[in-house]
Amino acid sequence: MPSKRLRADLALGFSTLIWGATFVVVKDALADVSVLGYLAVRFGLAAAVMAALFWRSLRDLNLRTVWAGVQIGLFMLGGYVFQTAGLKFTTPTKAAFLTGCSVVLVPILLAVFGGRRVTRWIWAGAGAALAGLYLLTVPHEGLGGLNRGDPLVFLCAVMFALHIIFISRHVGLHSVGALSFLQVATTAVLAALLLPFFAAAGLEQPRLVWTHNLIFAVLITAIGSTVIGFSFQTWAQQHTSPAHTAILVSLEPVFAALTSWLLARERLGARTLAGAALVLAGILLAELKGPAPAAPESAEPVARPSE
Repeated sequence: MPSKRLRADLALGFSTLIWGATFVVVKDALADVSVLGYLAVRFGLAAAVMAALFWRSLRDLNLRTVWAGVQIGLFMLGGYVFQTAGLKFTTPTKAAFLTGCSVVLVPILLAVFGGRRVTRWIWAGAGAALAGLYLLTVPHEGLGGLNRGDPLVFLCAVMFALHIIFISRHVGLHSVGALSFLQVATTAVLAALLLPFFAAAGLEQPRLVWTHNLIFAVLITAIGSTVIGFSFQTWAQQHTSPAHTAILVSLEPVFAALTSWLLARERLGARTLAGAALVLAGILLAELKGPAPAAPESAEPVARPSE
């Protein structure tokens, strides 16, 4: 039987595959719905499914578990909110690259604020993955000058980095099912509550047109990207480090490019292939030379995603 570390890596890889593969689907669906409206519907449906799947974990919720799940959900939503706000004032290319900076922000935040030692191989892997992300997301002419939205998108990367870190911080102490449900439910509720504020600020106008594309996107991302993706990620982070997780998650644009090539027949140029190779090299460095530290022992029984 594969080791827990290998199973965790496979689970993270599968989650990242789903996230990358659904990029094209989500992009098409956003023509029919505002971003926060889409998040509220997607995460709301996912929370309902998770409540049915993980009901045993939710029977004995305590305030500590609820607070842990809400914290994780706040960072998840913060990532989407800052990304949405930043996209209003910057280019999609810069937003994609700046969001990917979370791959190096995770080890930096761990080293500076968490007092955690990060091996040089993890640093090297994160650097290679970031270089690959640059090639995958930034055109030949480069990023250009600083836009007003760039700091907001950088804060998005910080939020997603903290999302990974806080999952690792709490997952050894609470049920995987409960944490998975709570972070998703928090995101759904707050996304709905923020809709009028974003409209008032002129960041986006509420819009919802139930087309076939939107229904398909909501179903596939609620079940695949959210229920399966985030449950697998939460479980996997019991058995690997946050920095290691960030490097594996950097595969998302690689899978997105492959999906676009397979489904939309987009051409994969030398720059895209080189970027994908660098991301894979970063993962190999982290896998072969930078073993993740053992996960802390749980203070409470920890449920698996299938619970």
